[in-house]
Amino acid sequence: MEVKAFRLLPNEDIKKWLDSFTKEQQVNAACILACVGSLRCLSIRFAGREDITILKQKFEVISLGGTLSKHGSHLHIAVADESGNVMGGHLKEGSLVNTTVEIIVGVLSGYEFLREWDNATGFKELTIQ
Repeated sequence: MEVKAFRLLPNEDIKKWLDSFTKEQQVNAACILACVGSLRCLSIRFAGREDITILKQKFEVISLGGTLSKHGSHLHIAVADESGNVMGGHLKEGSLVNTTVEIIVGVLSGYEFLREWDNATGFKELTIQ
């Protein structure tokens, strides 16, 4: 595994940045090893819902996990608000950095993560090669 470390700056979009990184670098398979930082806007899809919720307030990133490749990503985020309330779900484009976000990515050699339609779930799901 090759480990890459990044620091995102204010107003950068976390999901968009990660998806661009994997496409530009032609990453076949990767995972999030660690992530901390702060957001000023959270774009999230909560469990069991189809709509995306956009929350414009300050959040601390508690964790980010998921799989990445040039074929697409599947990322879940947990954040805490100013009262310490924690929420989580699918990270969507539009989640913007407040002060900084530190991300450690593990690039996995010998694997390729594809996203293929799964009739059983109704979503594009991970296929590992």
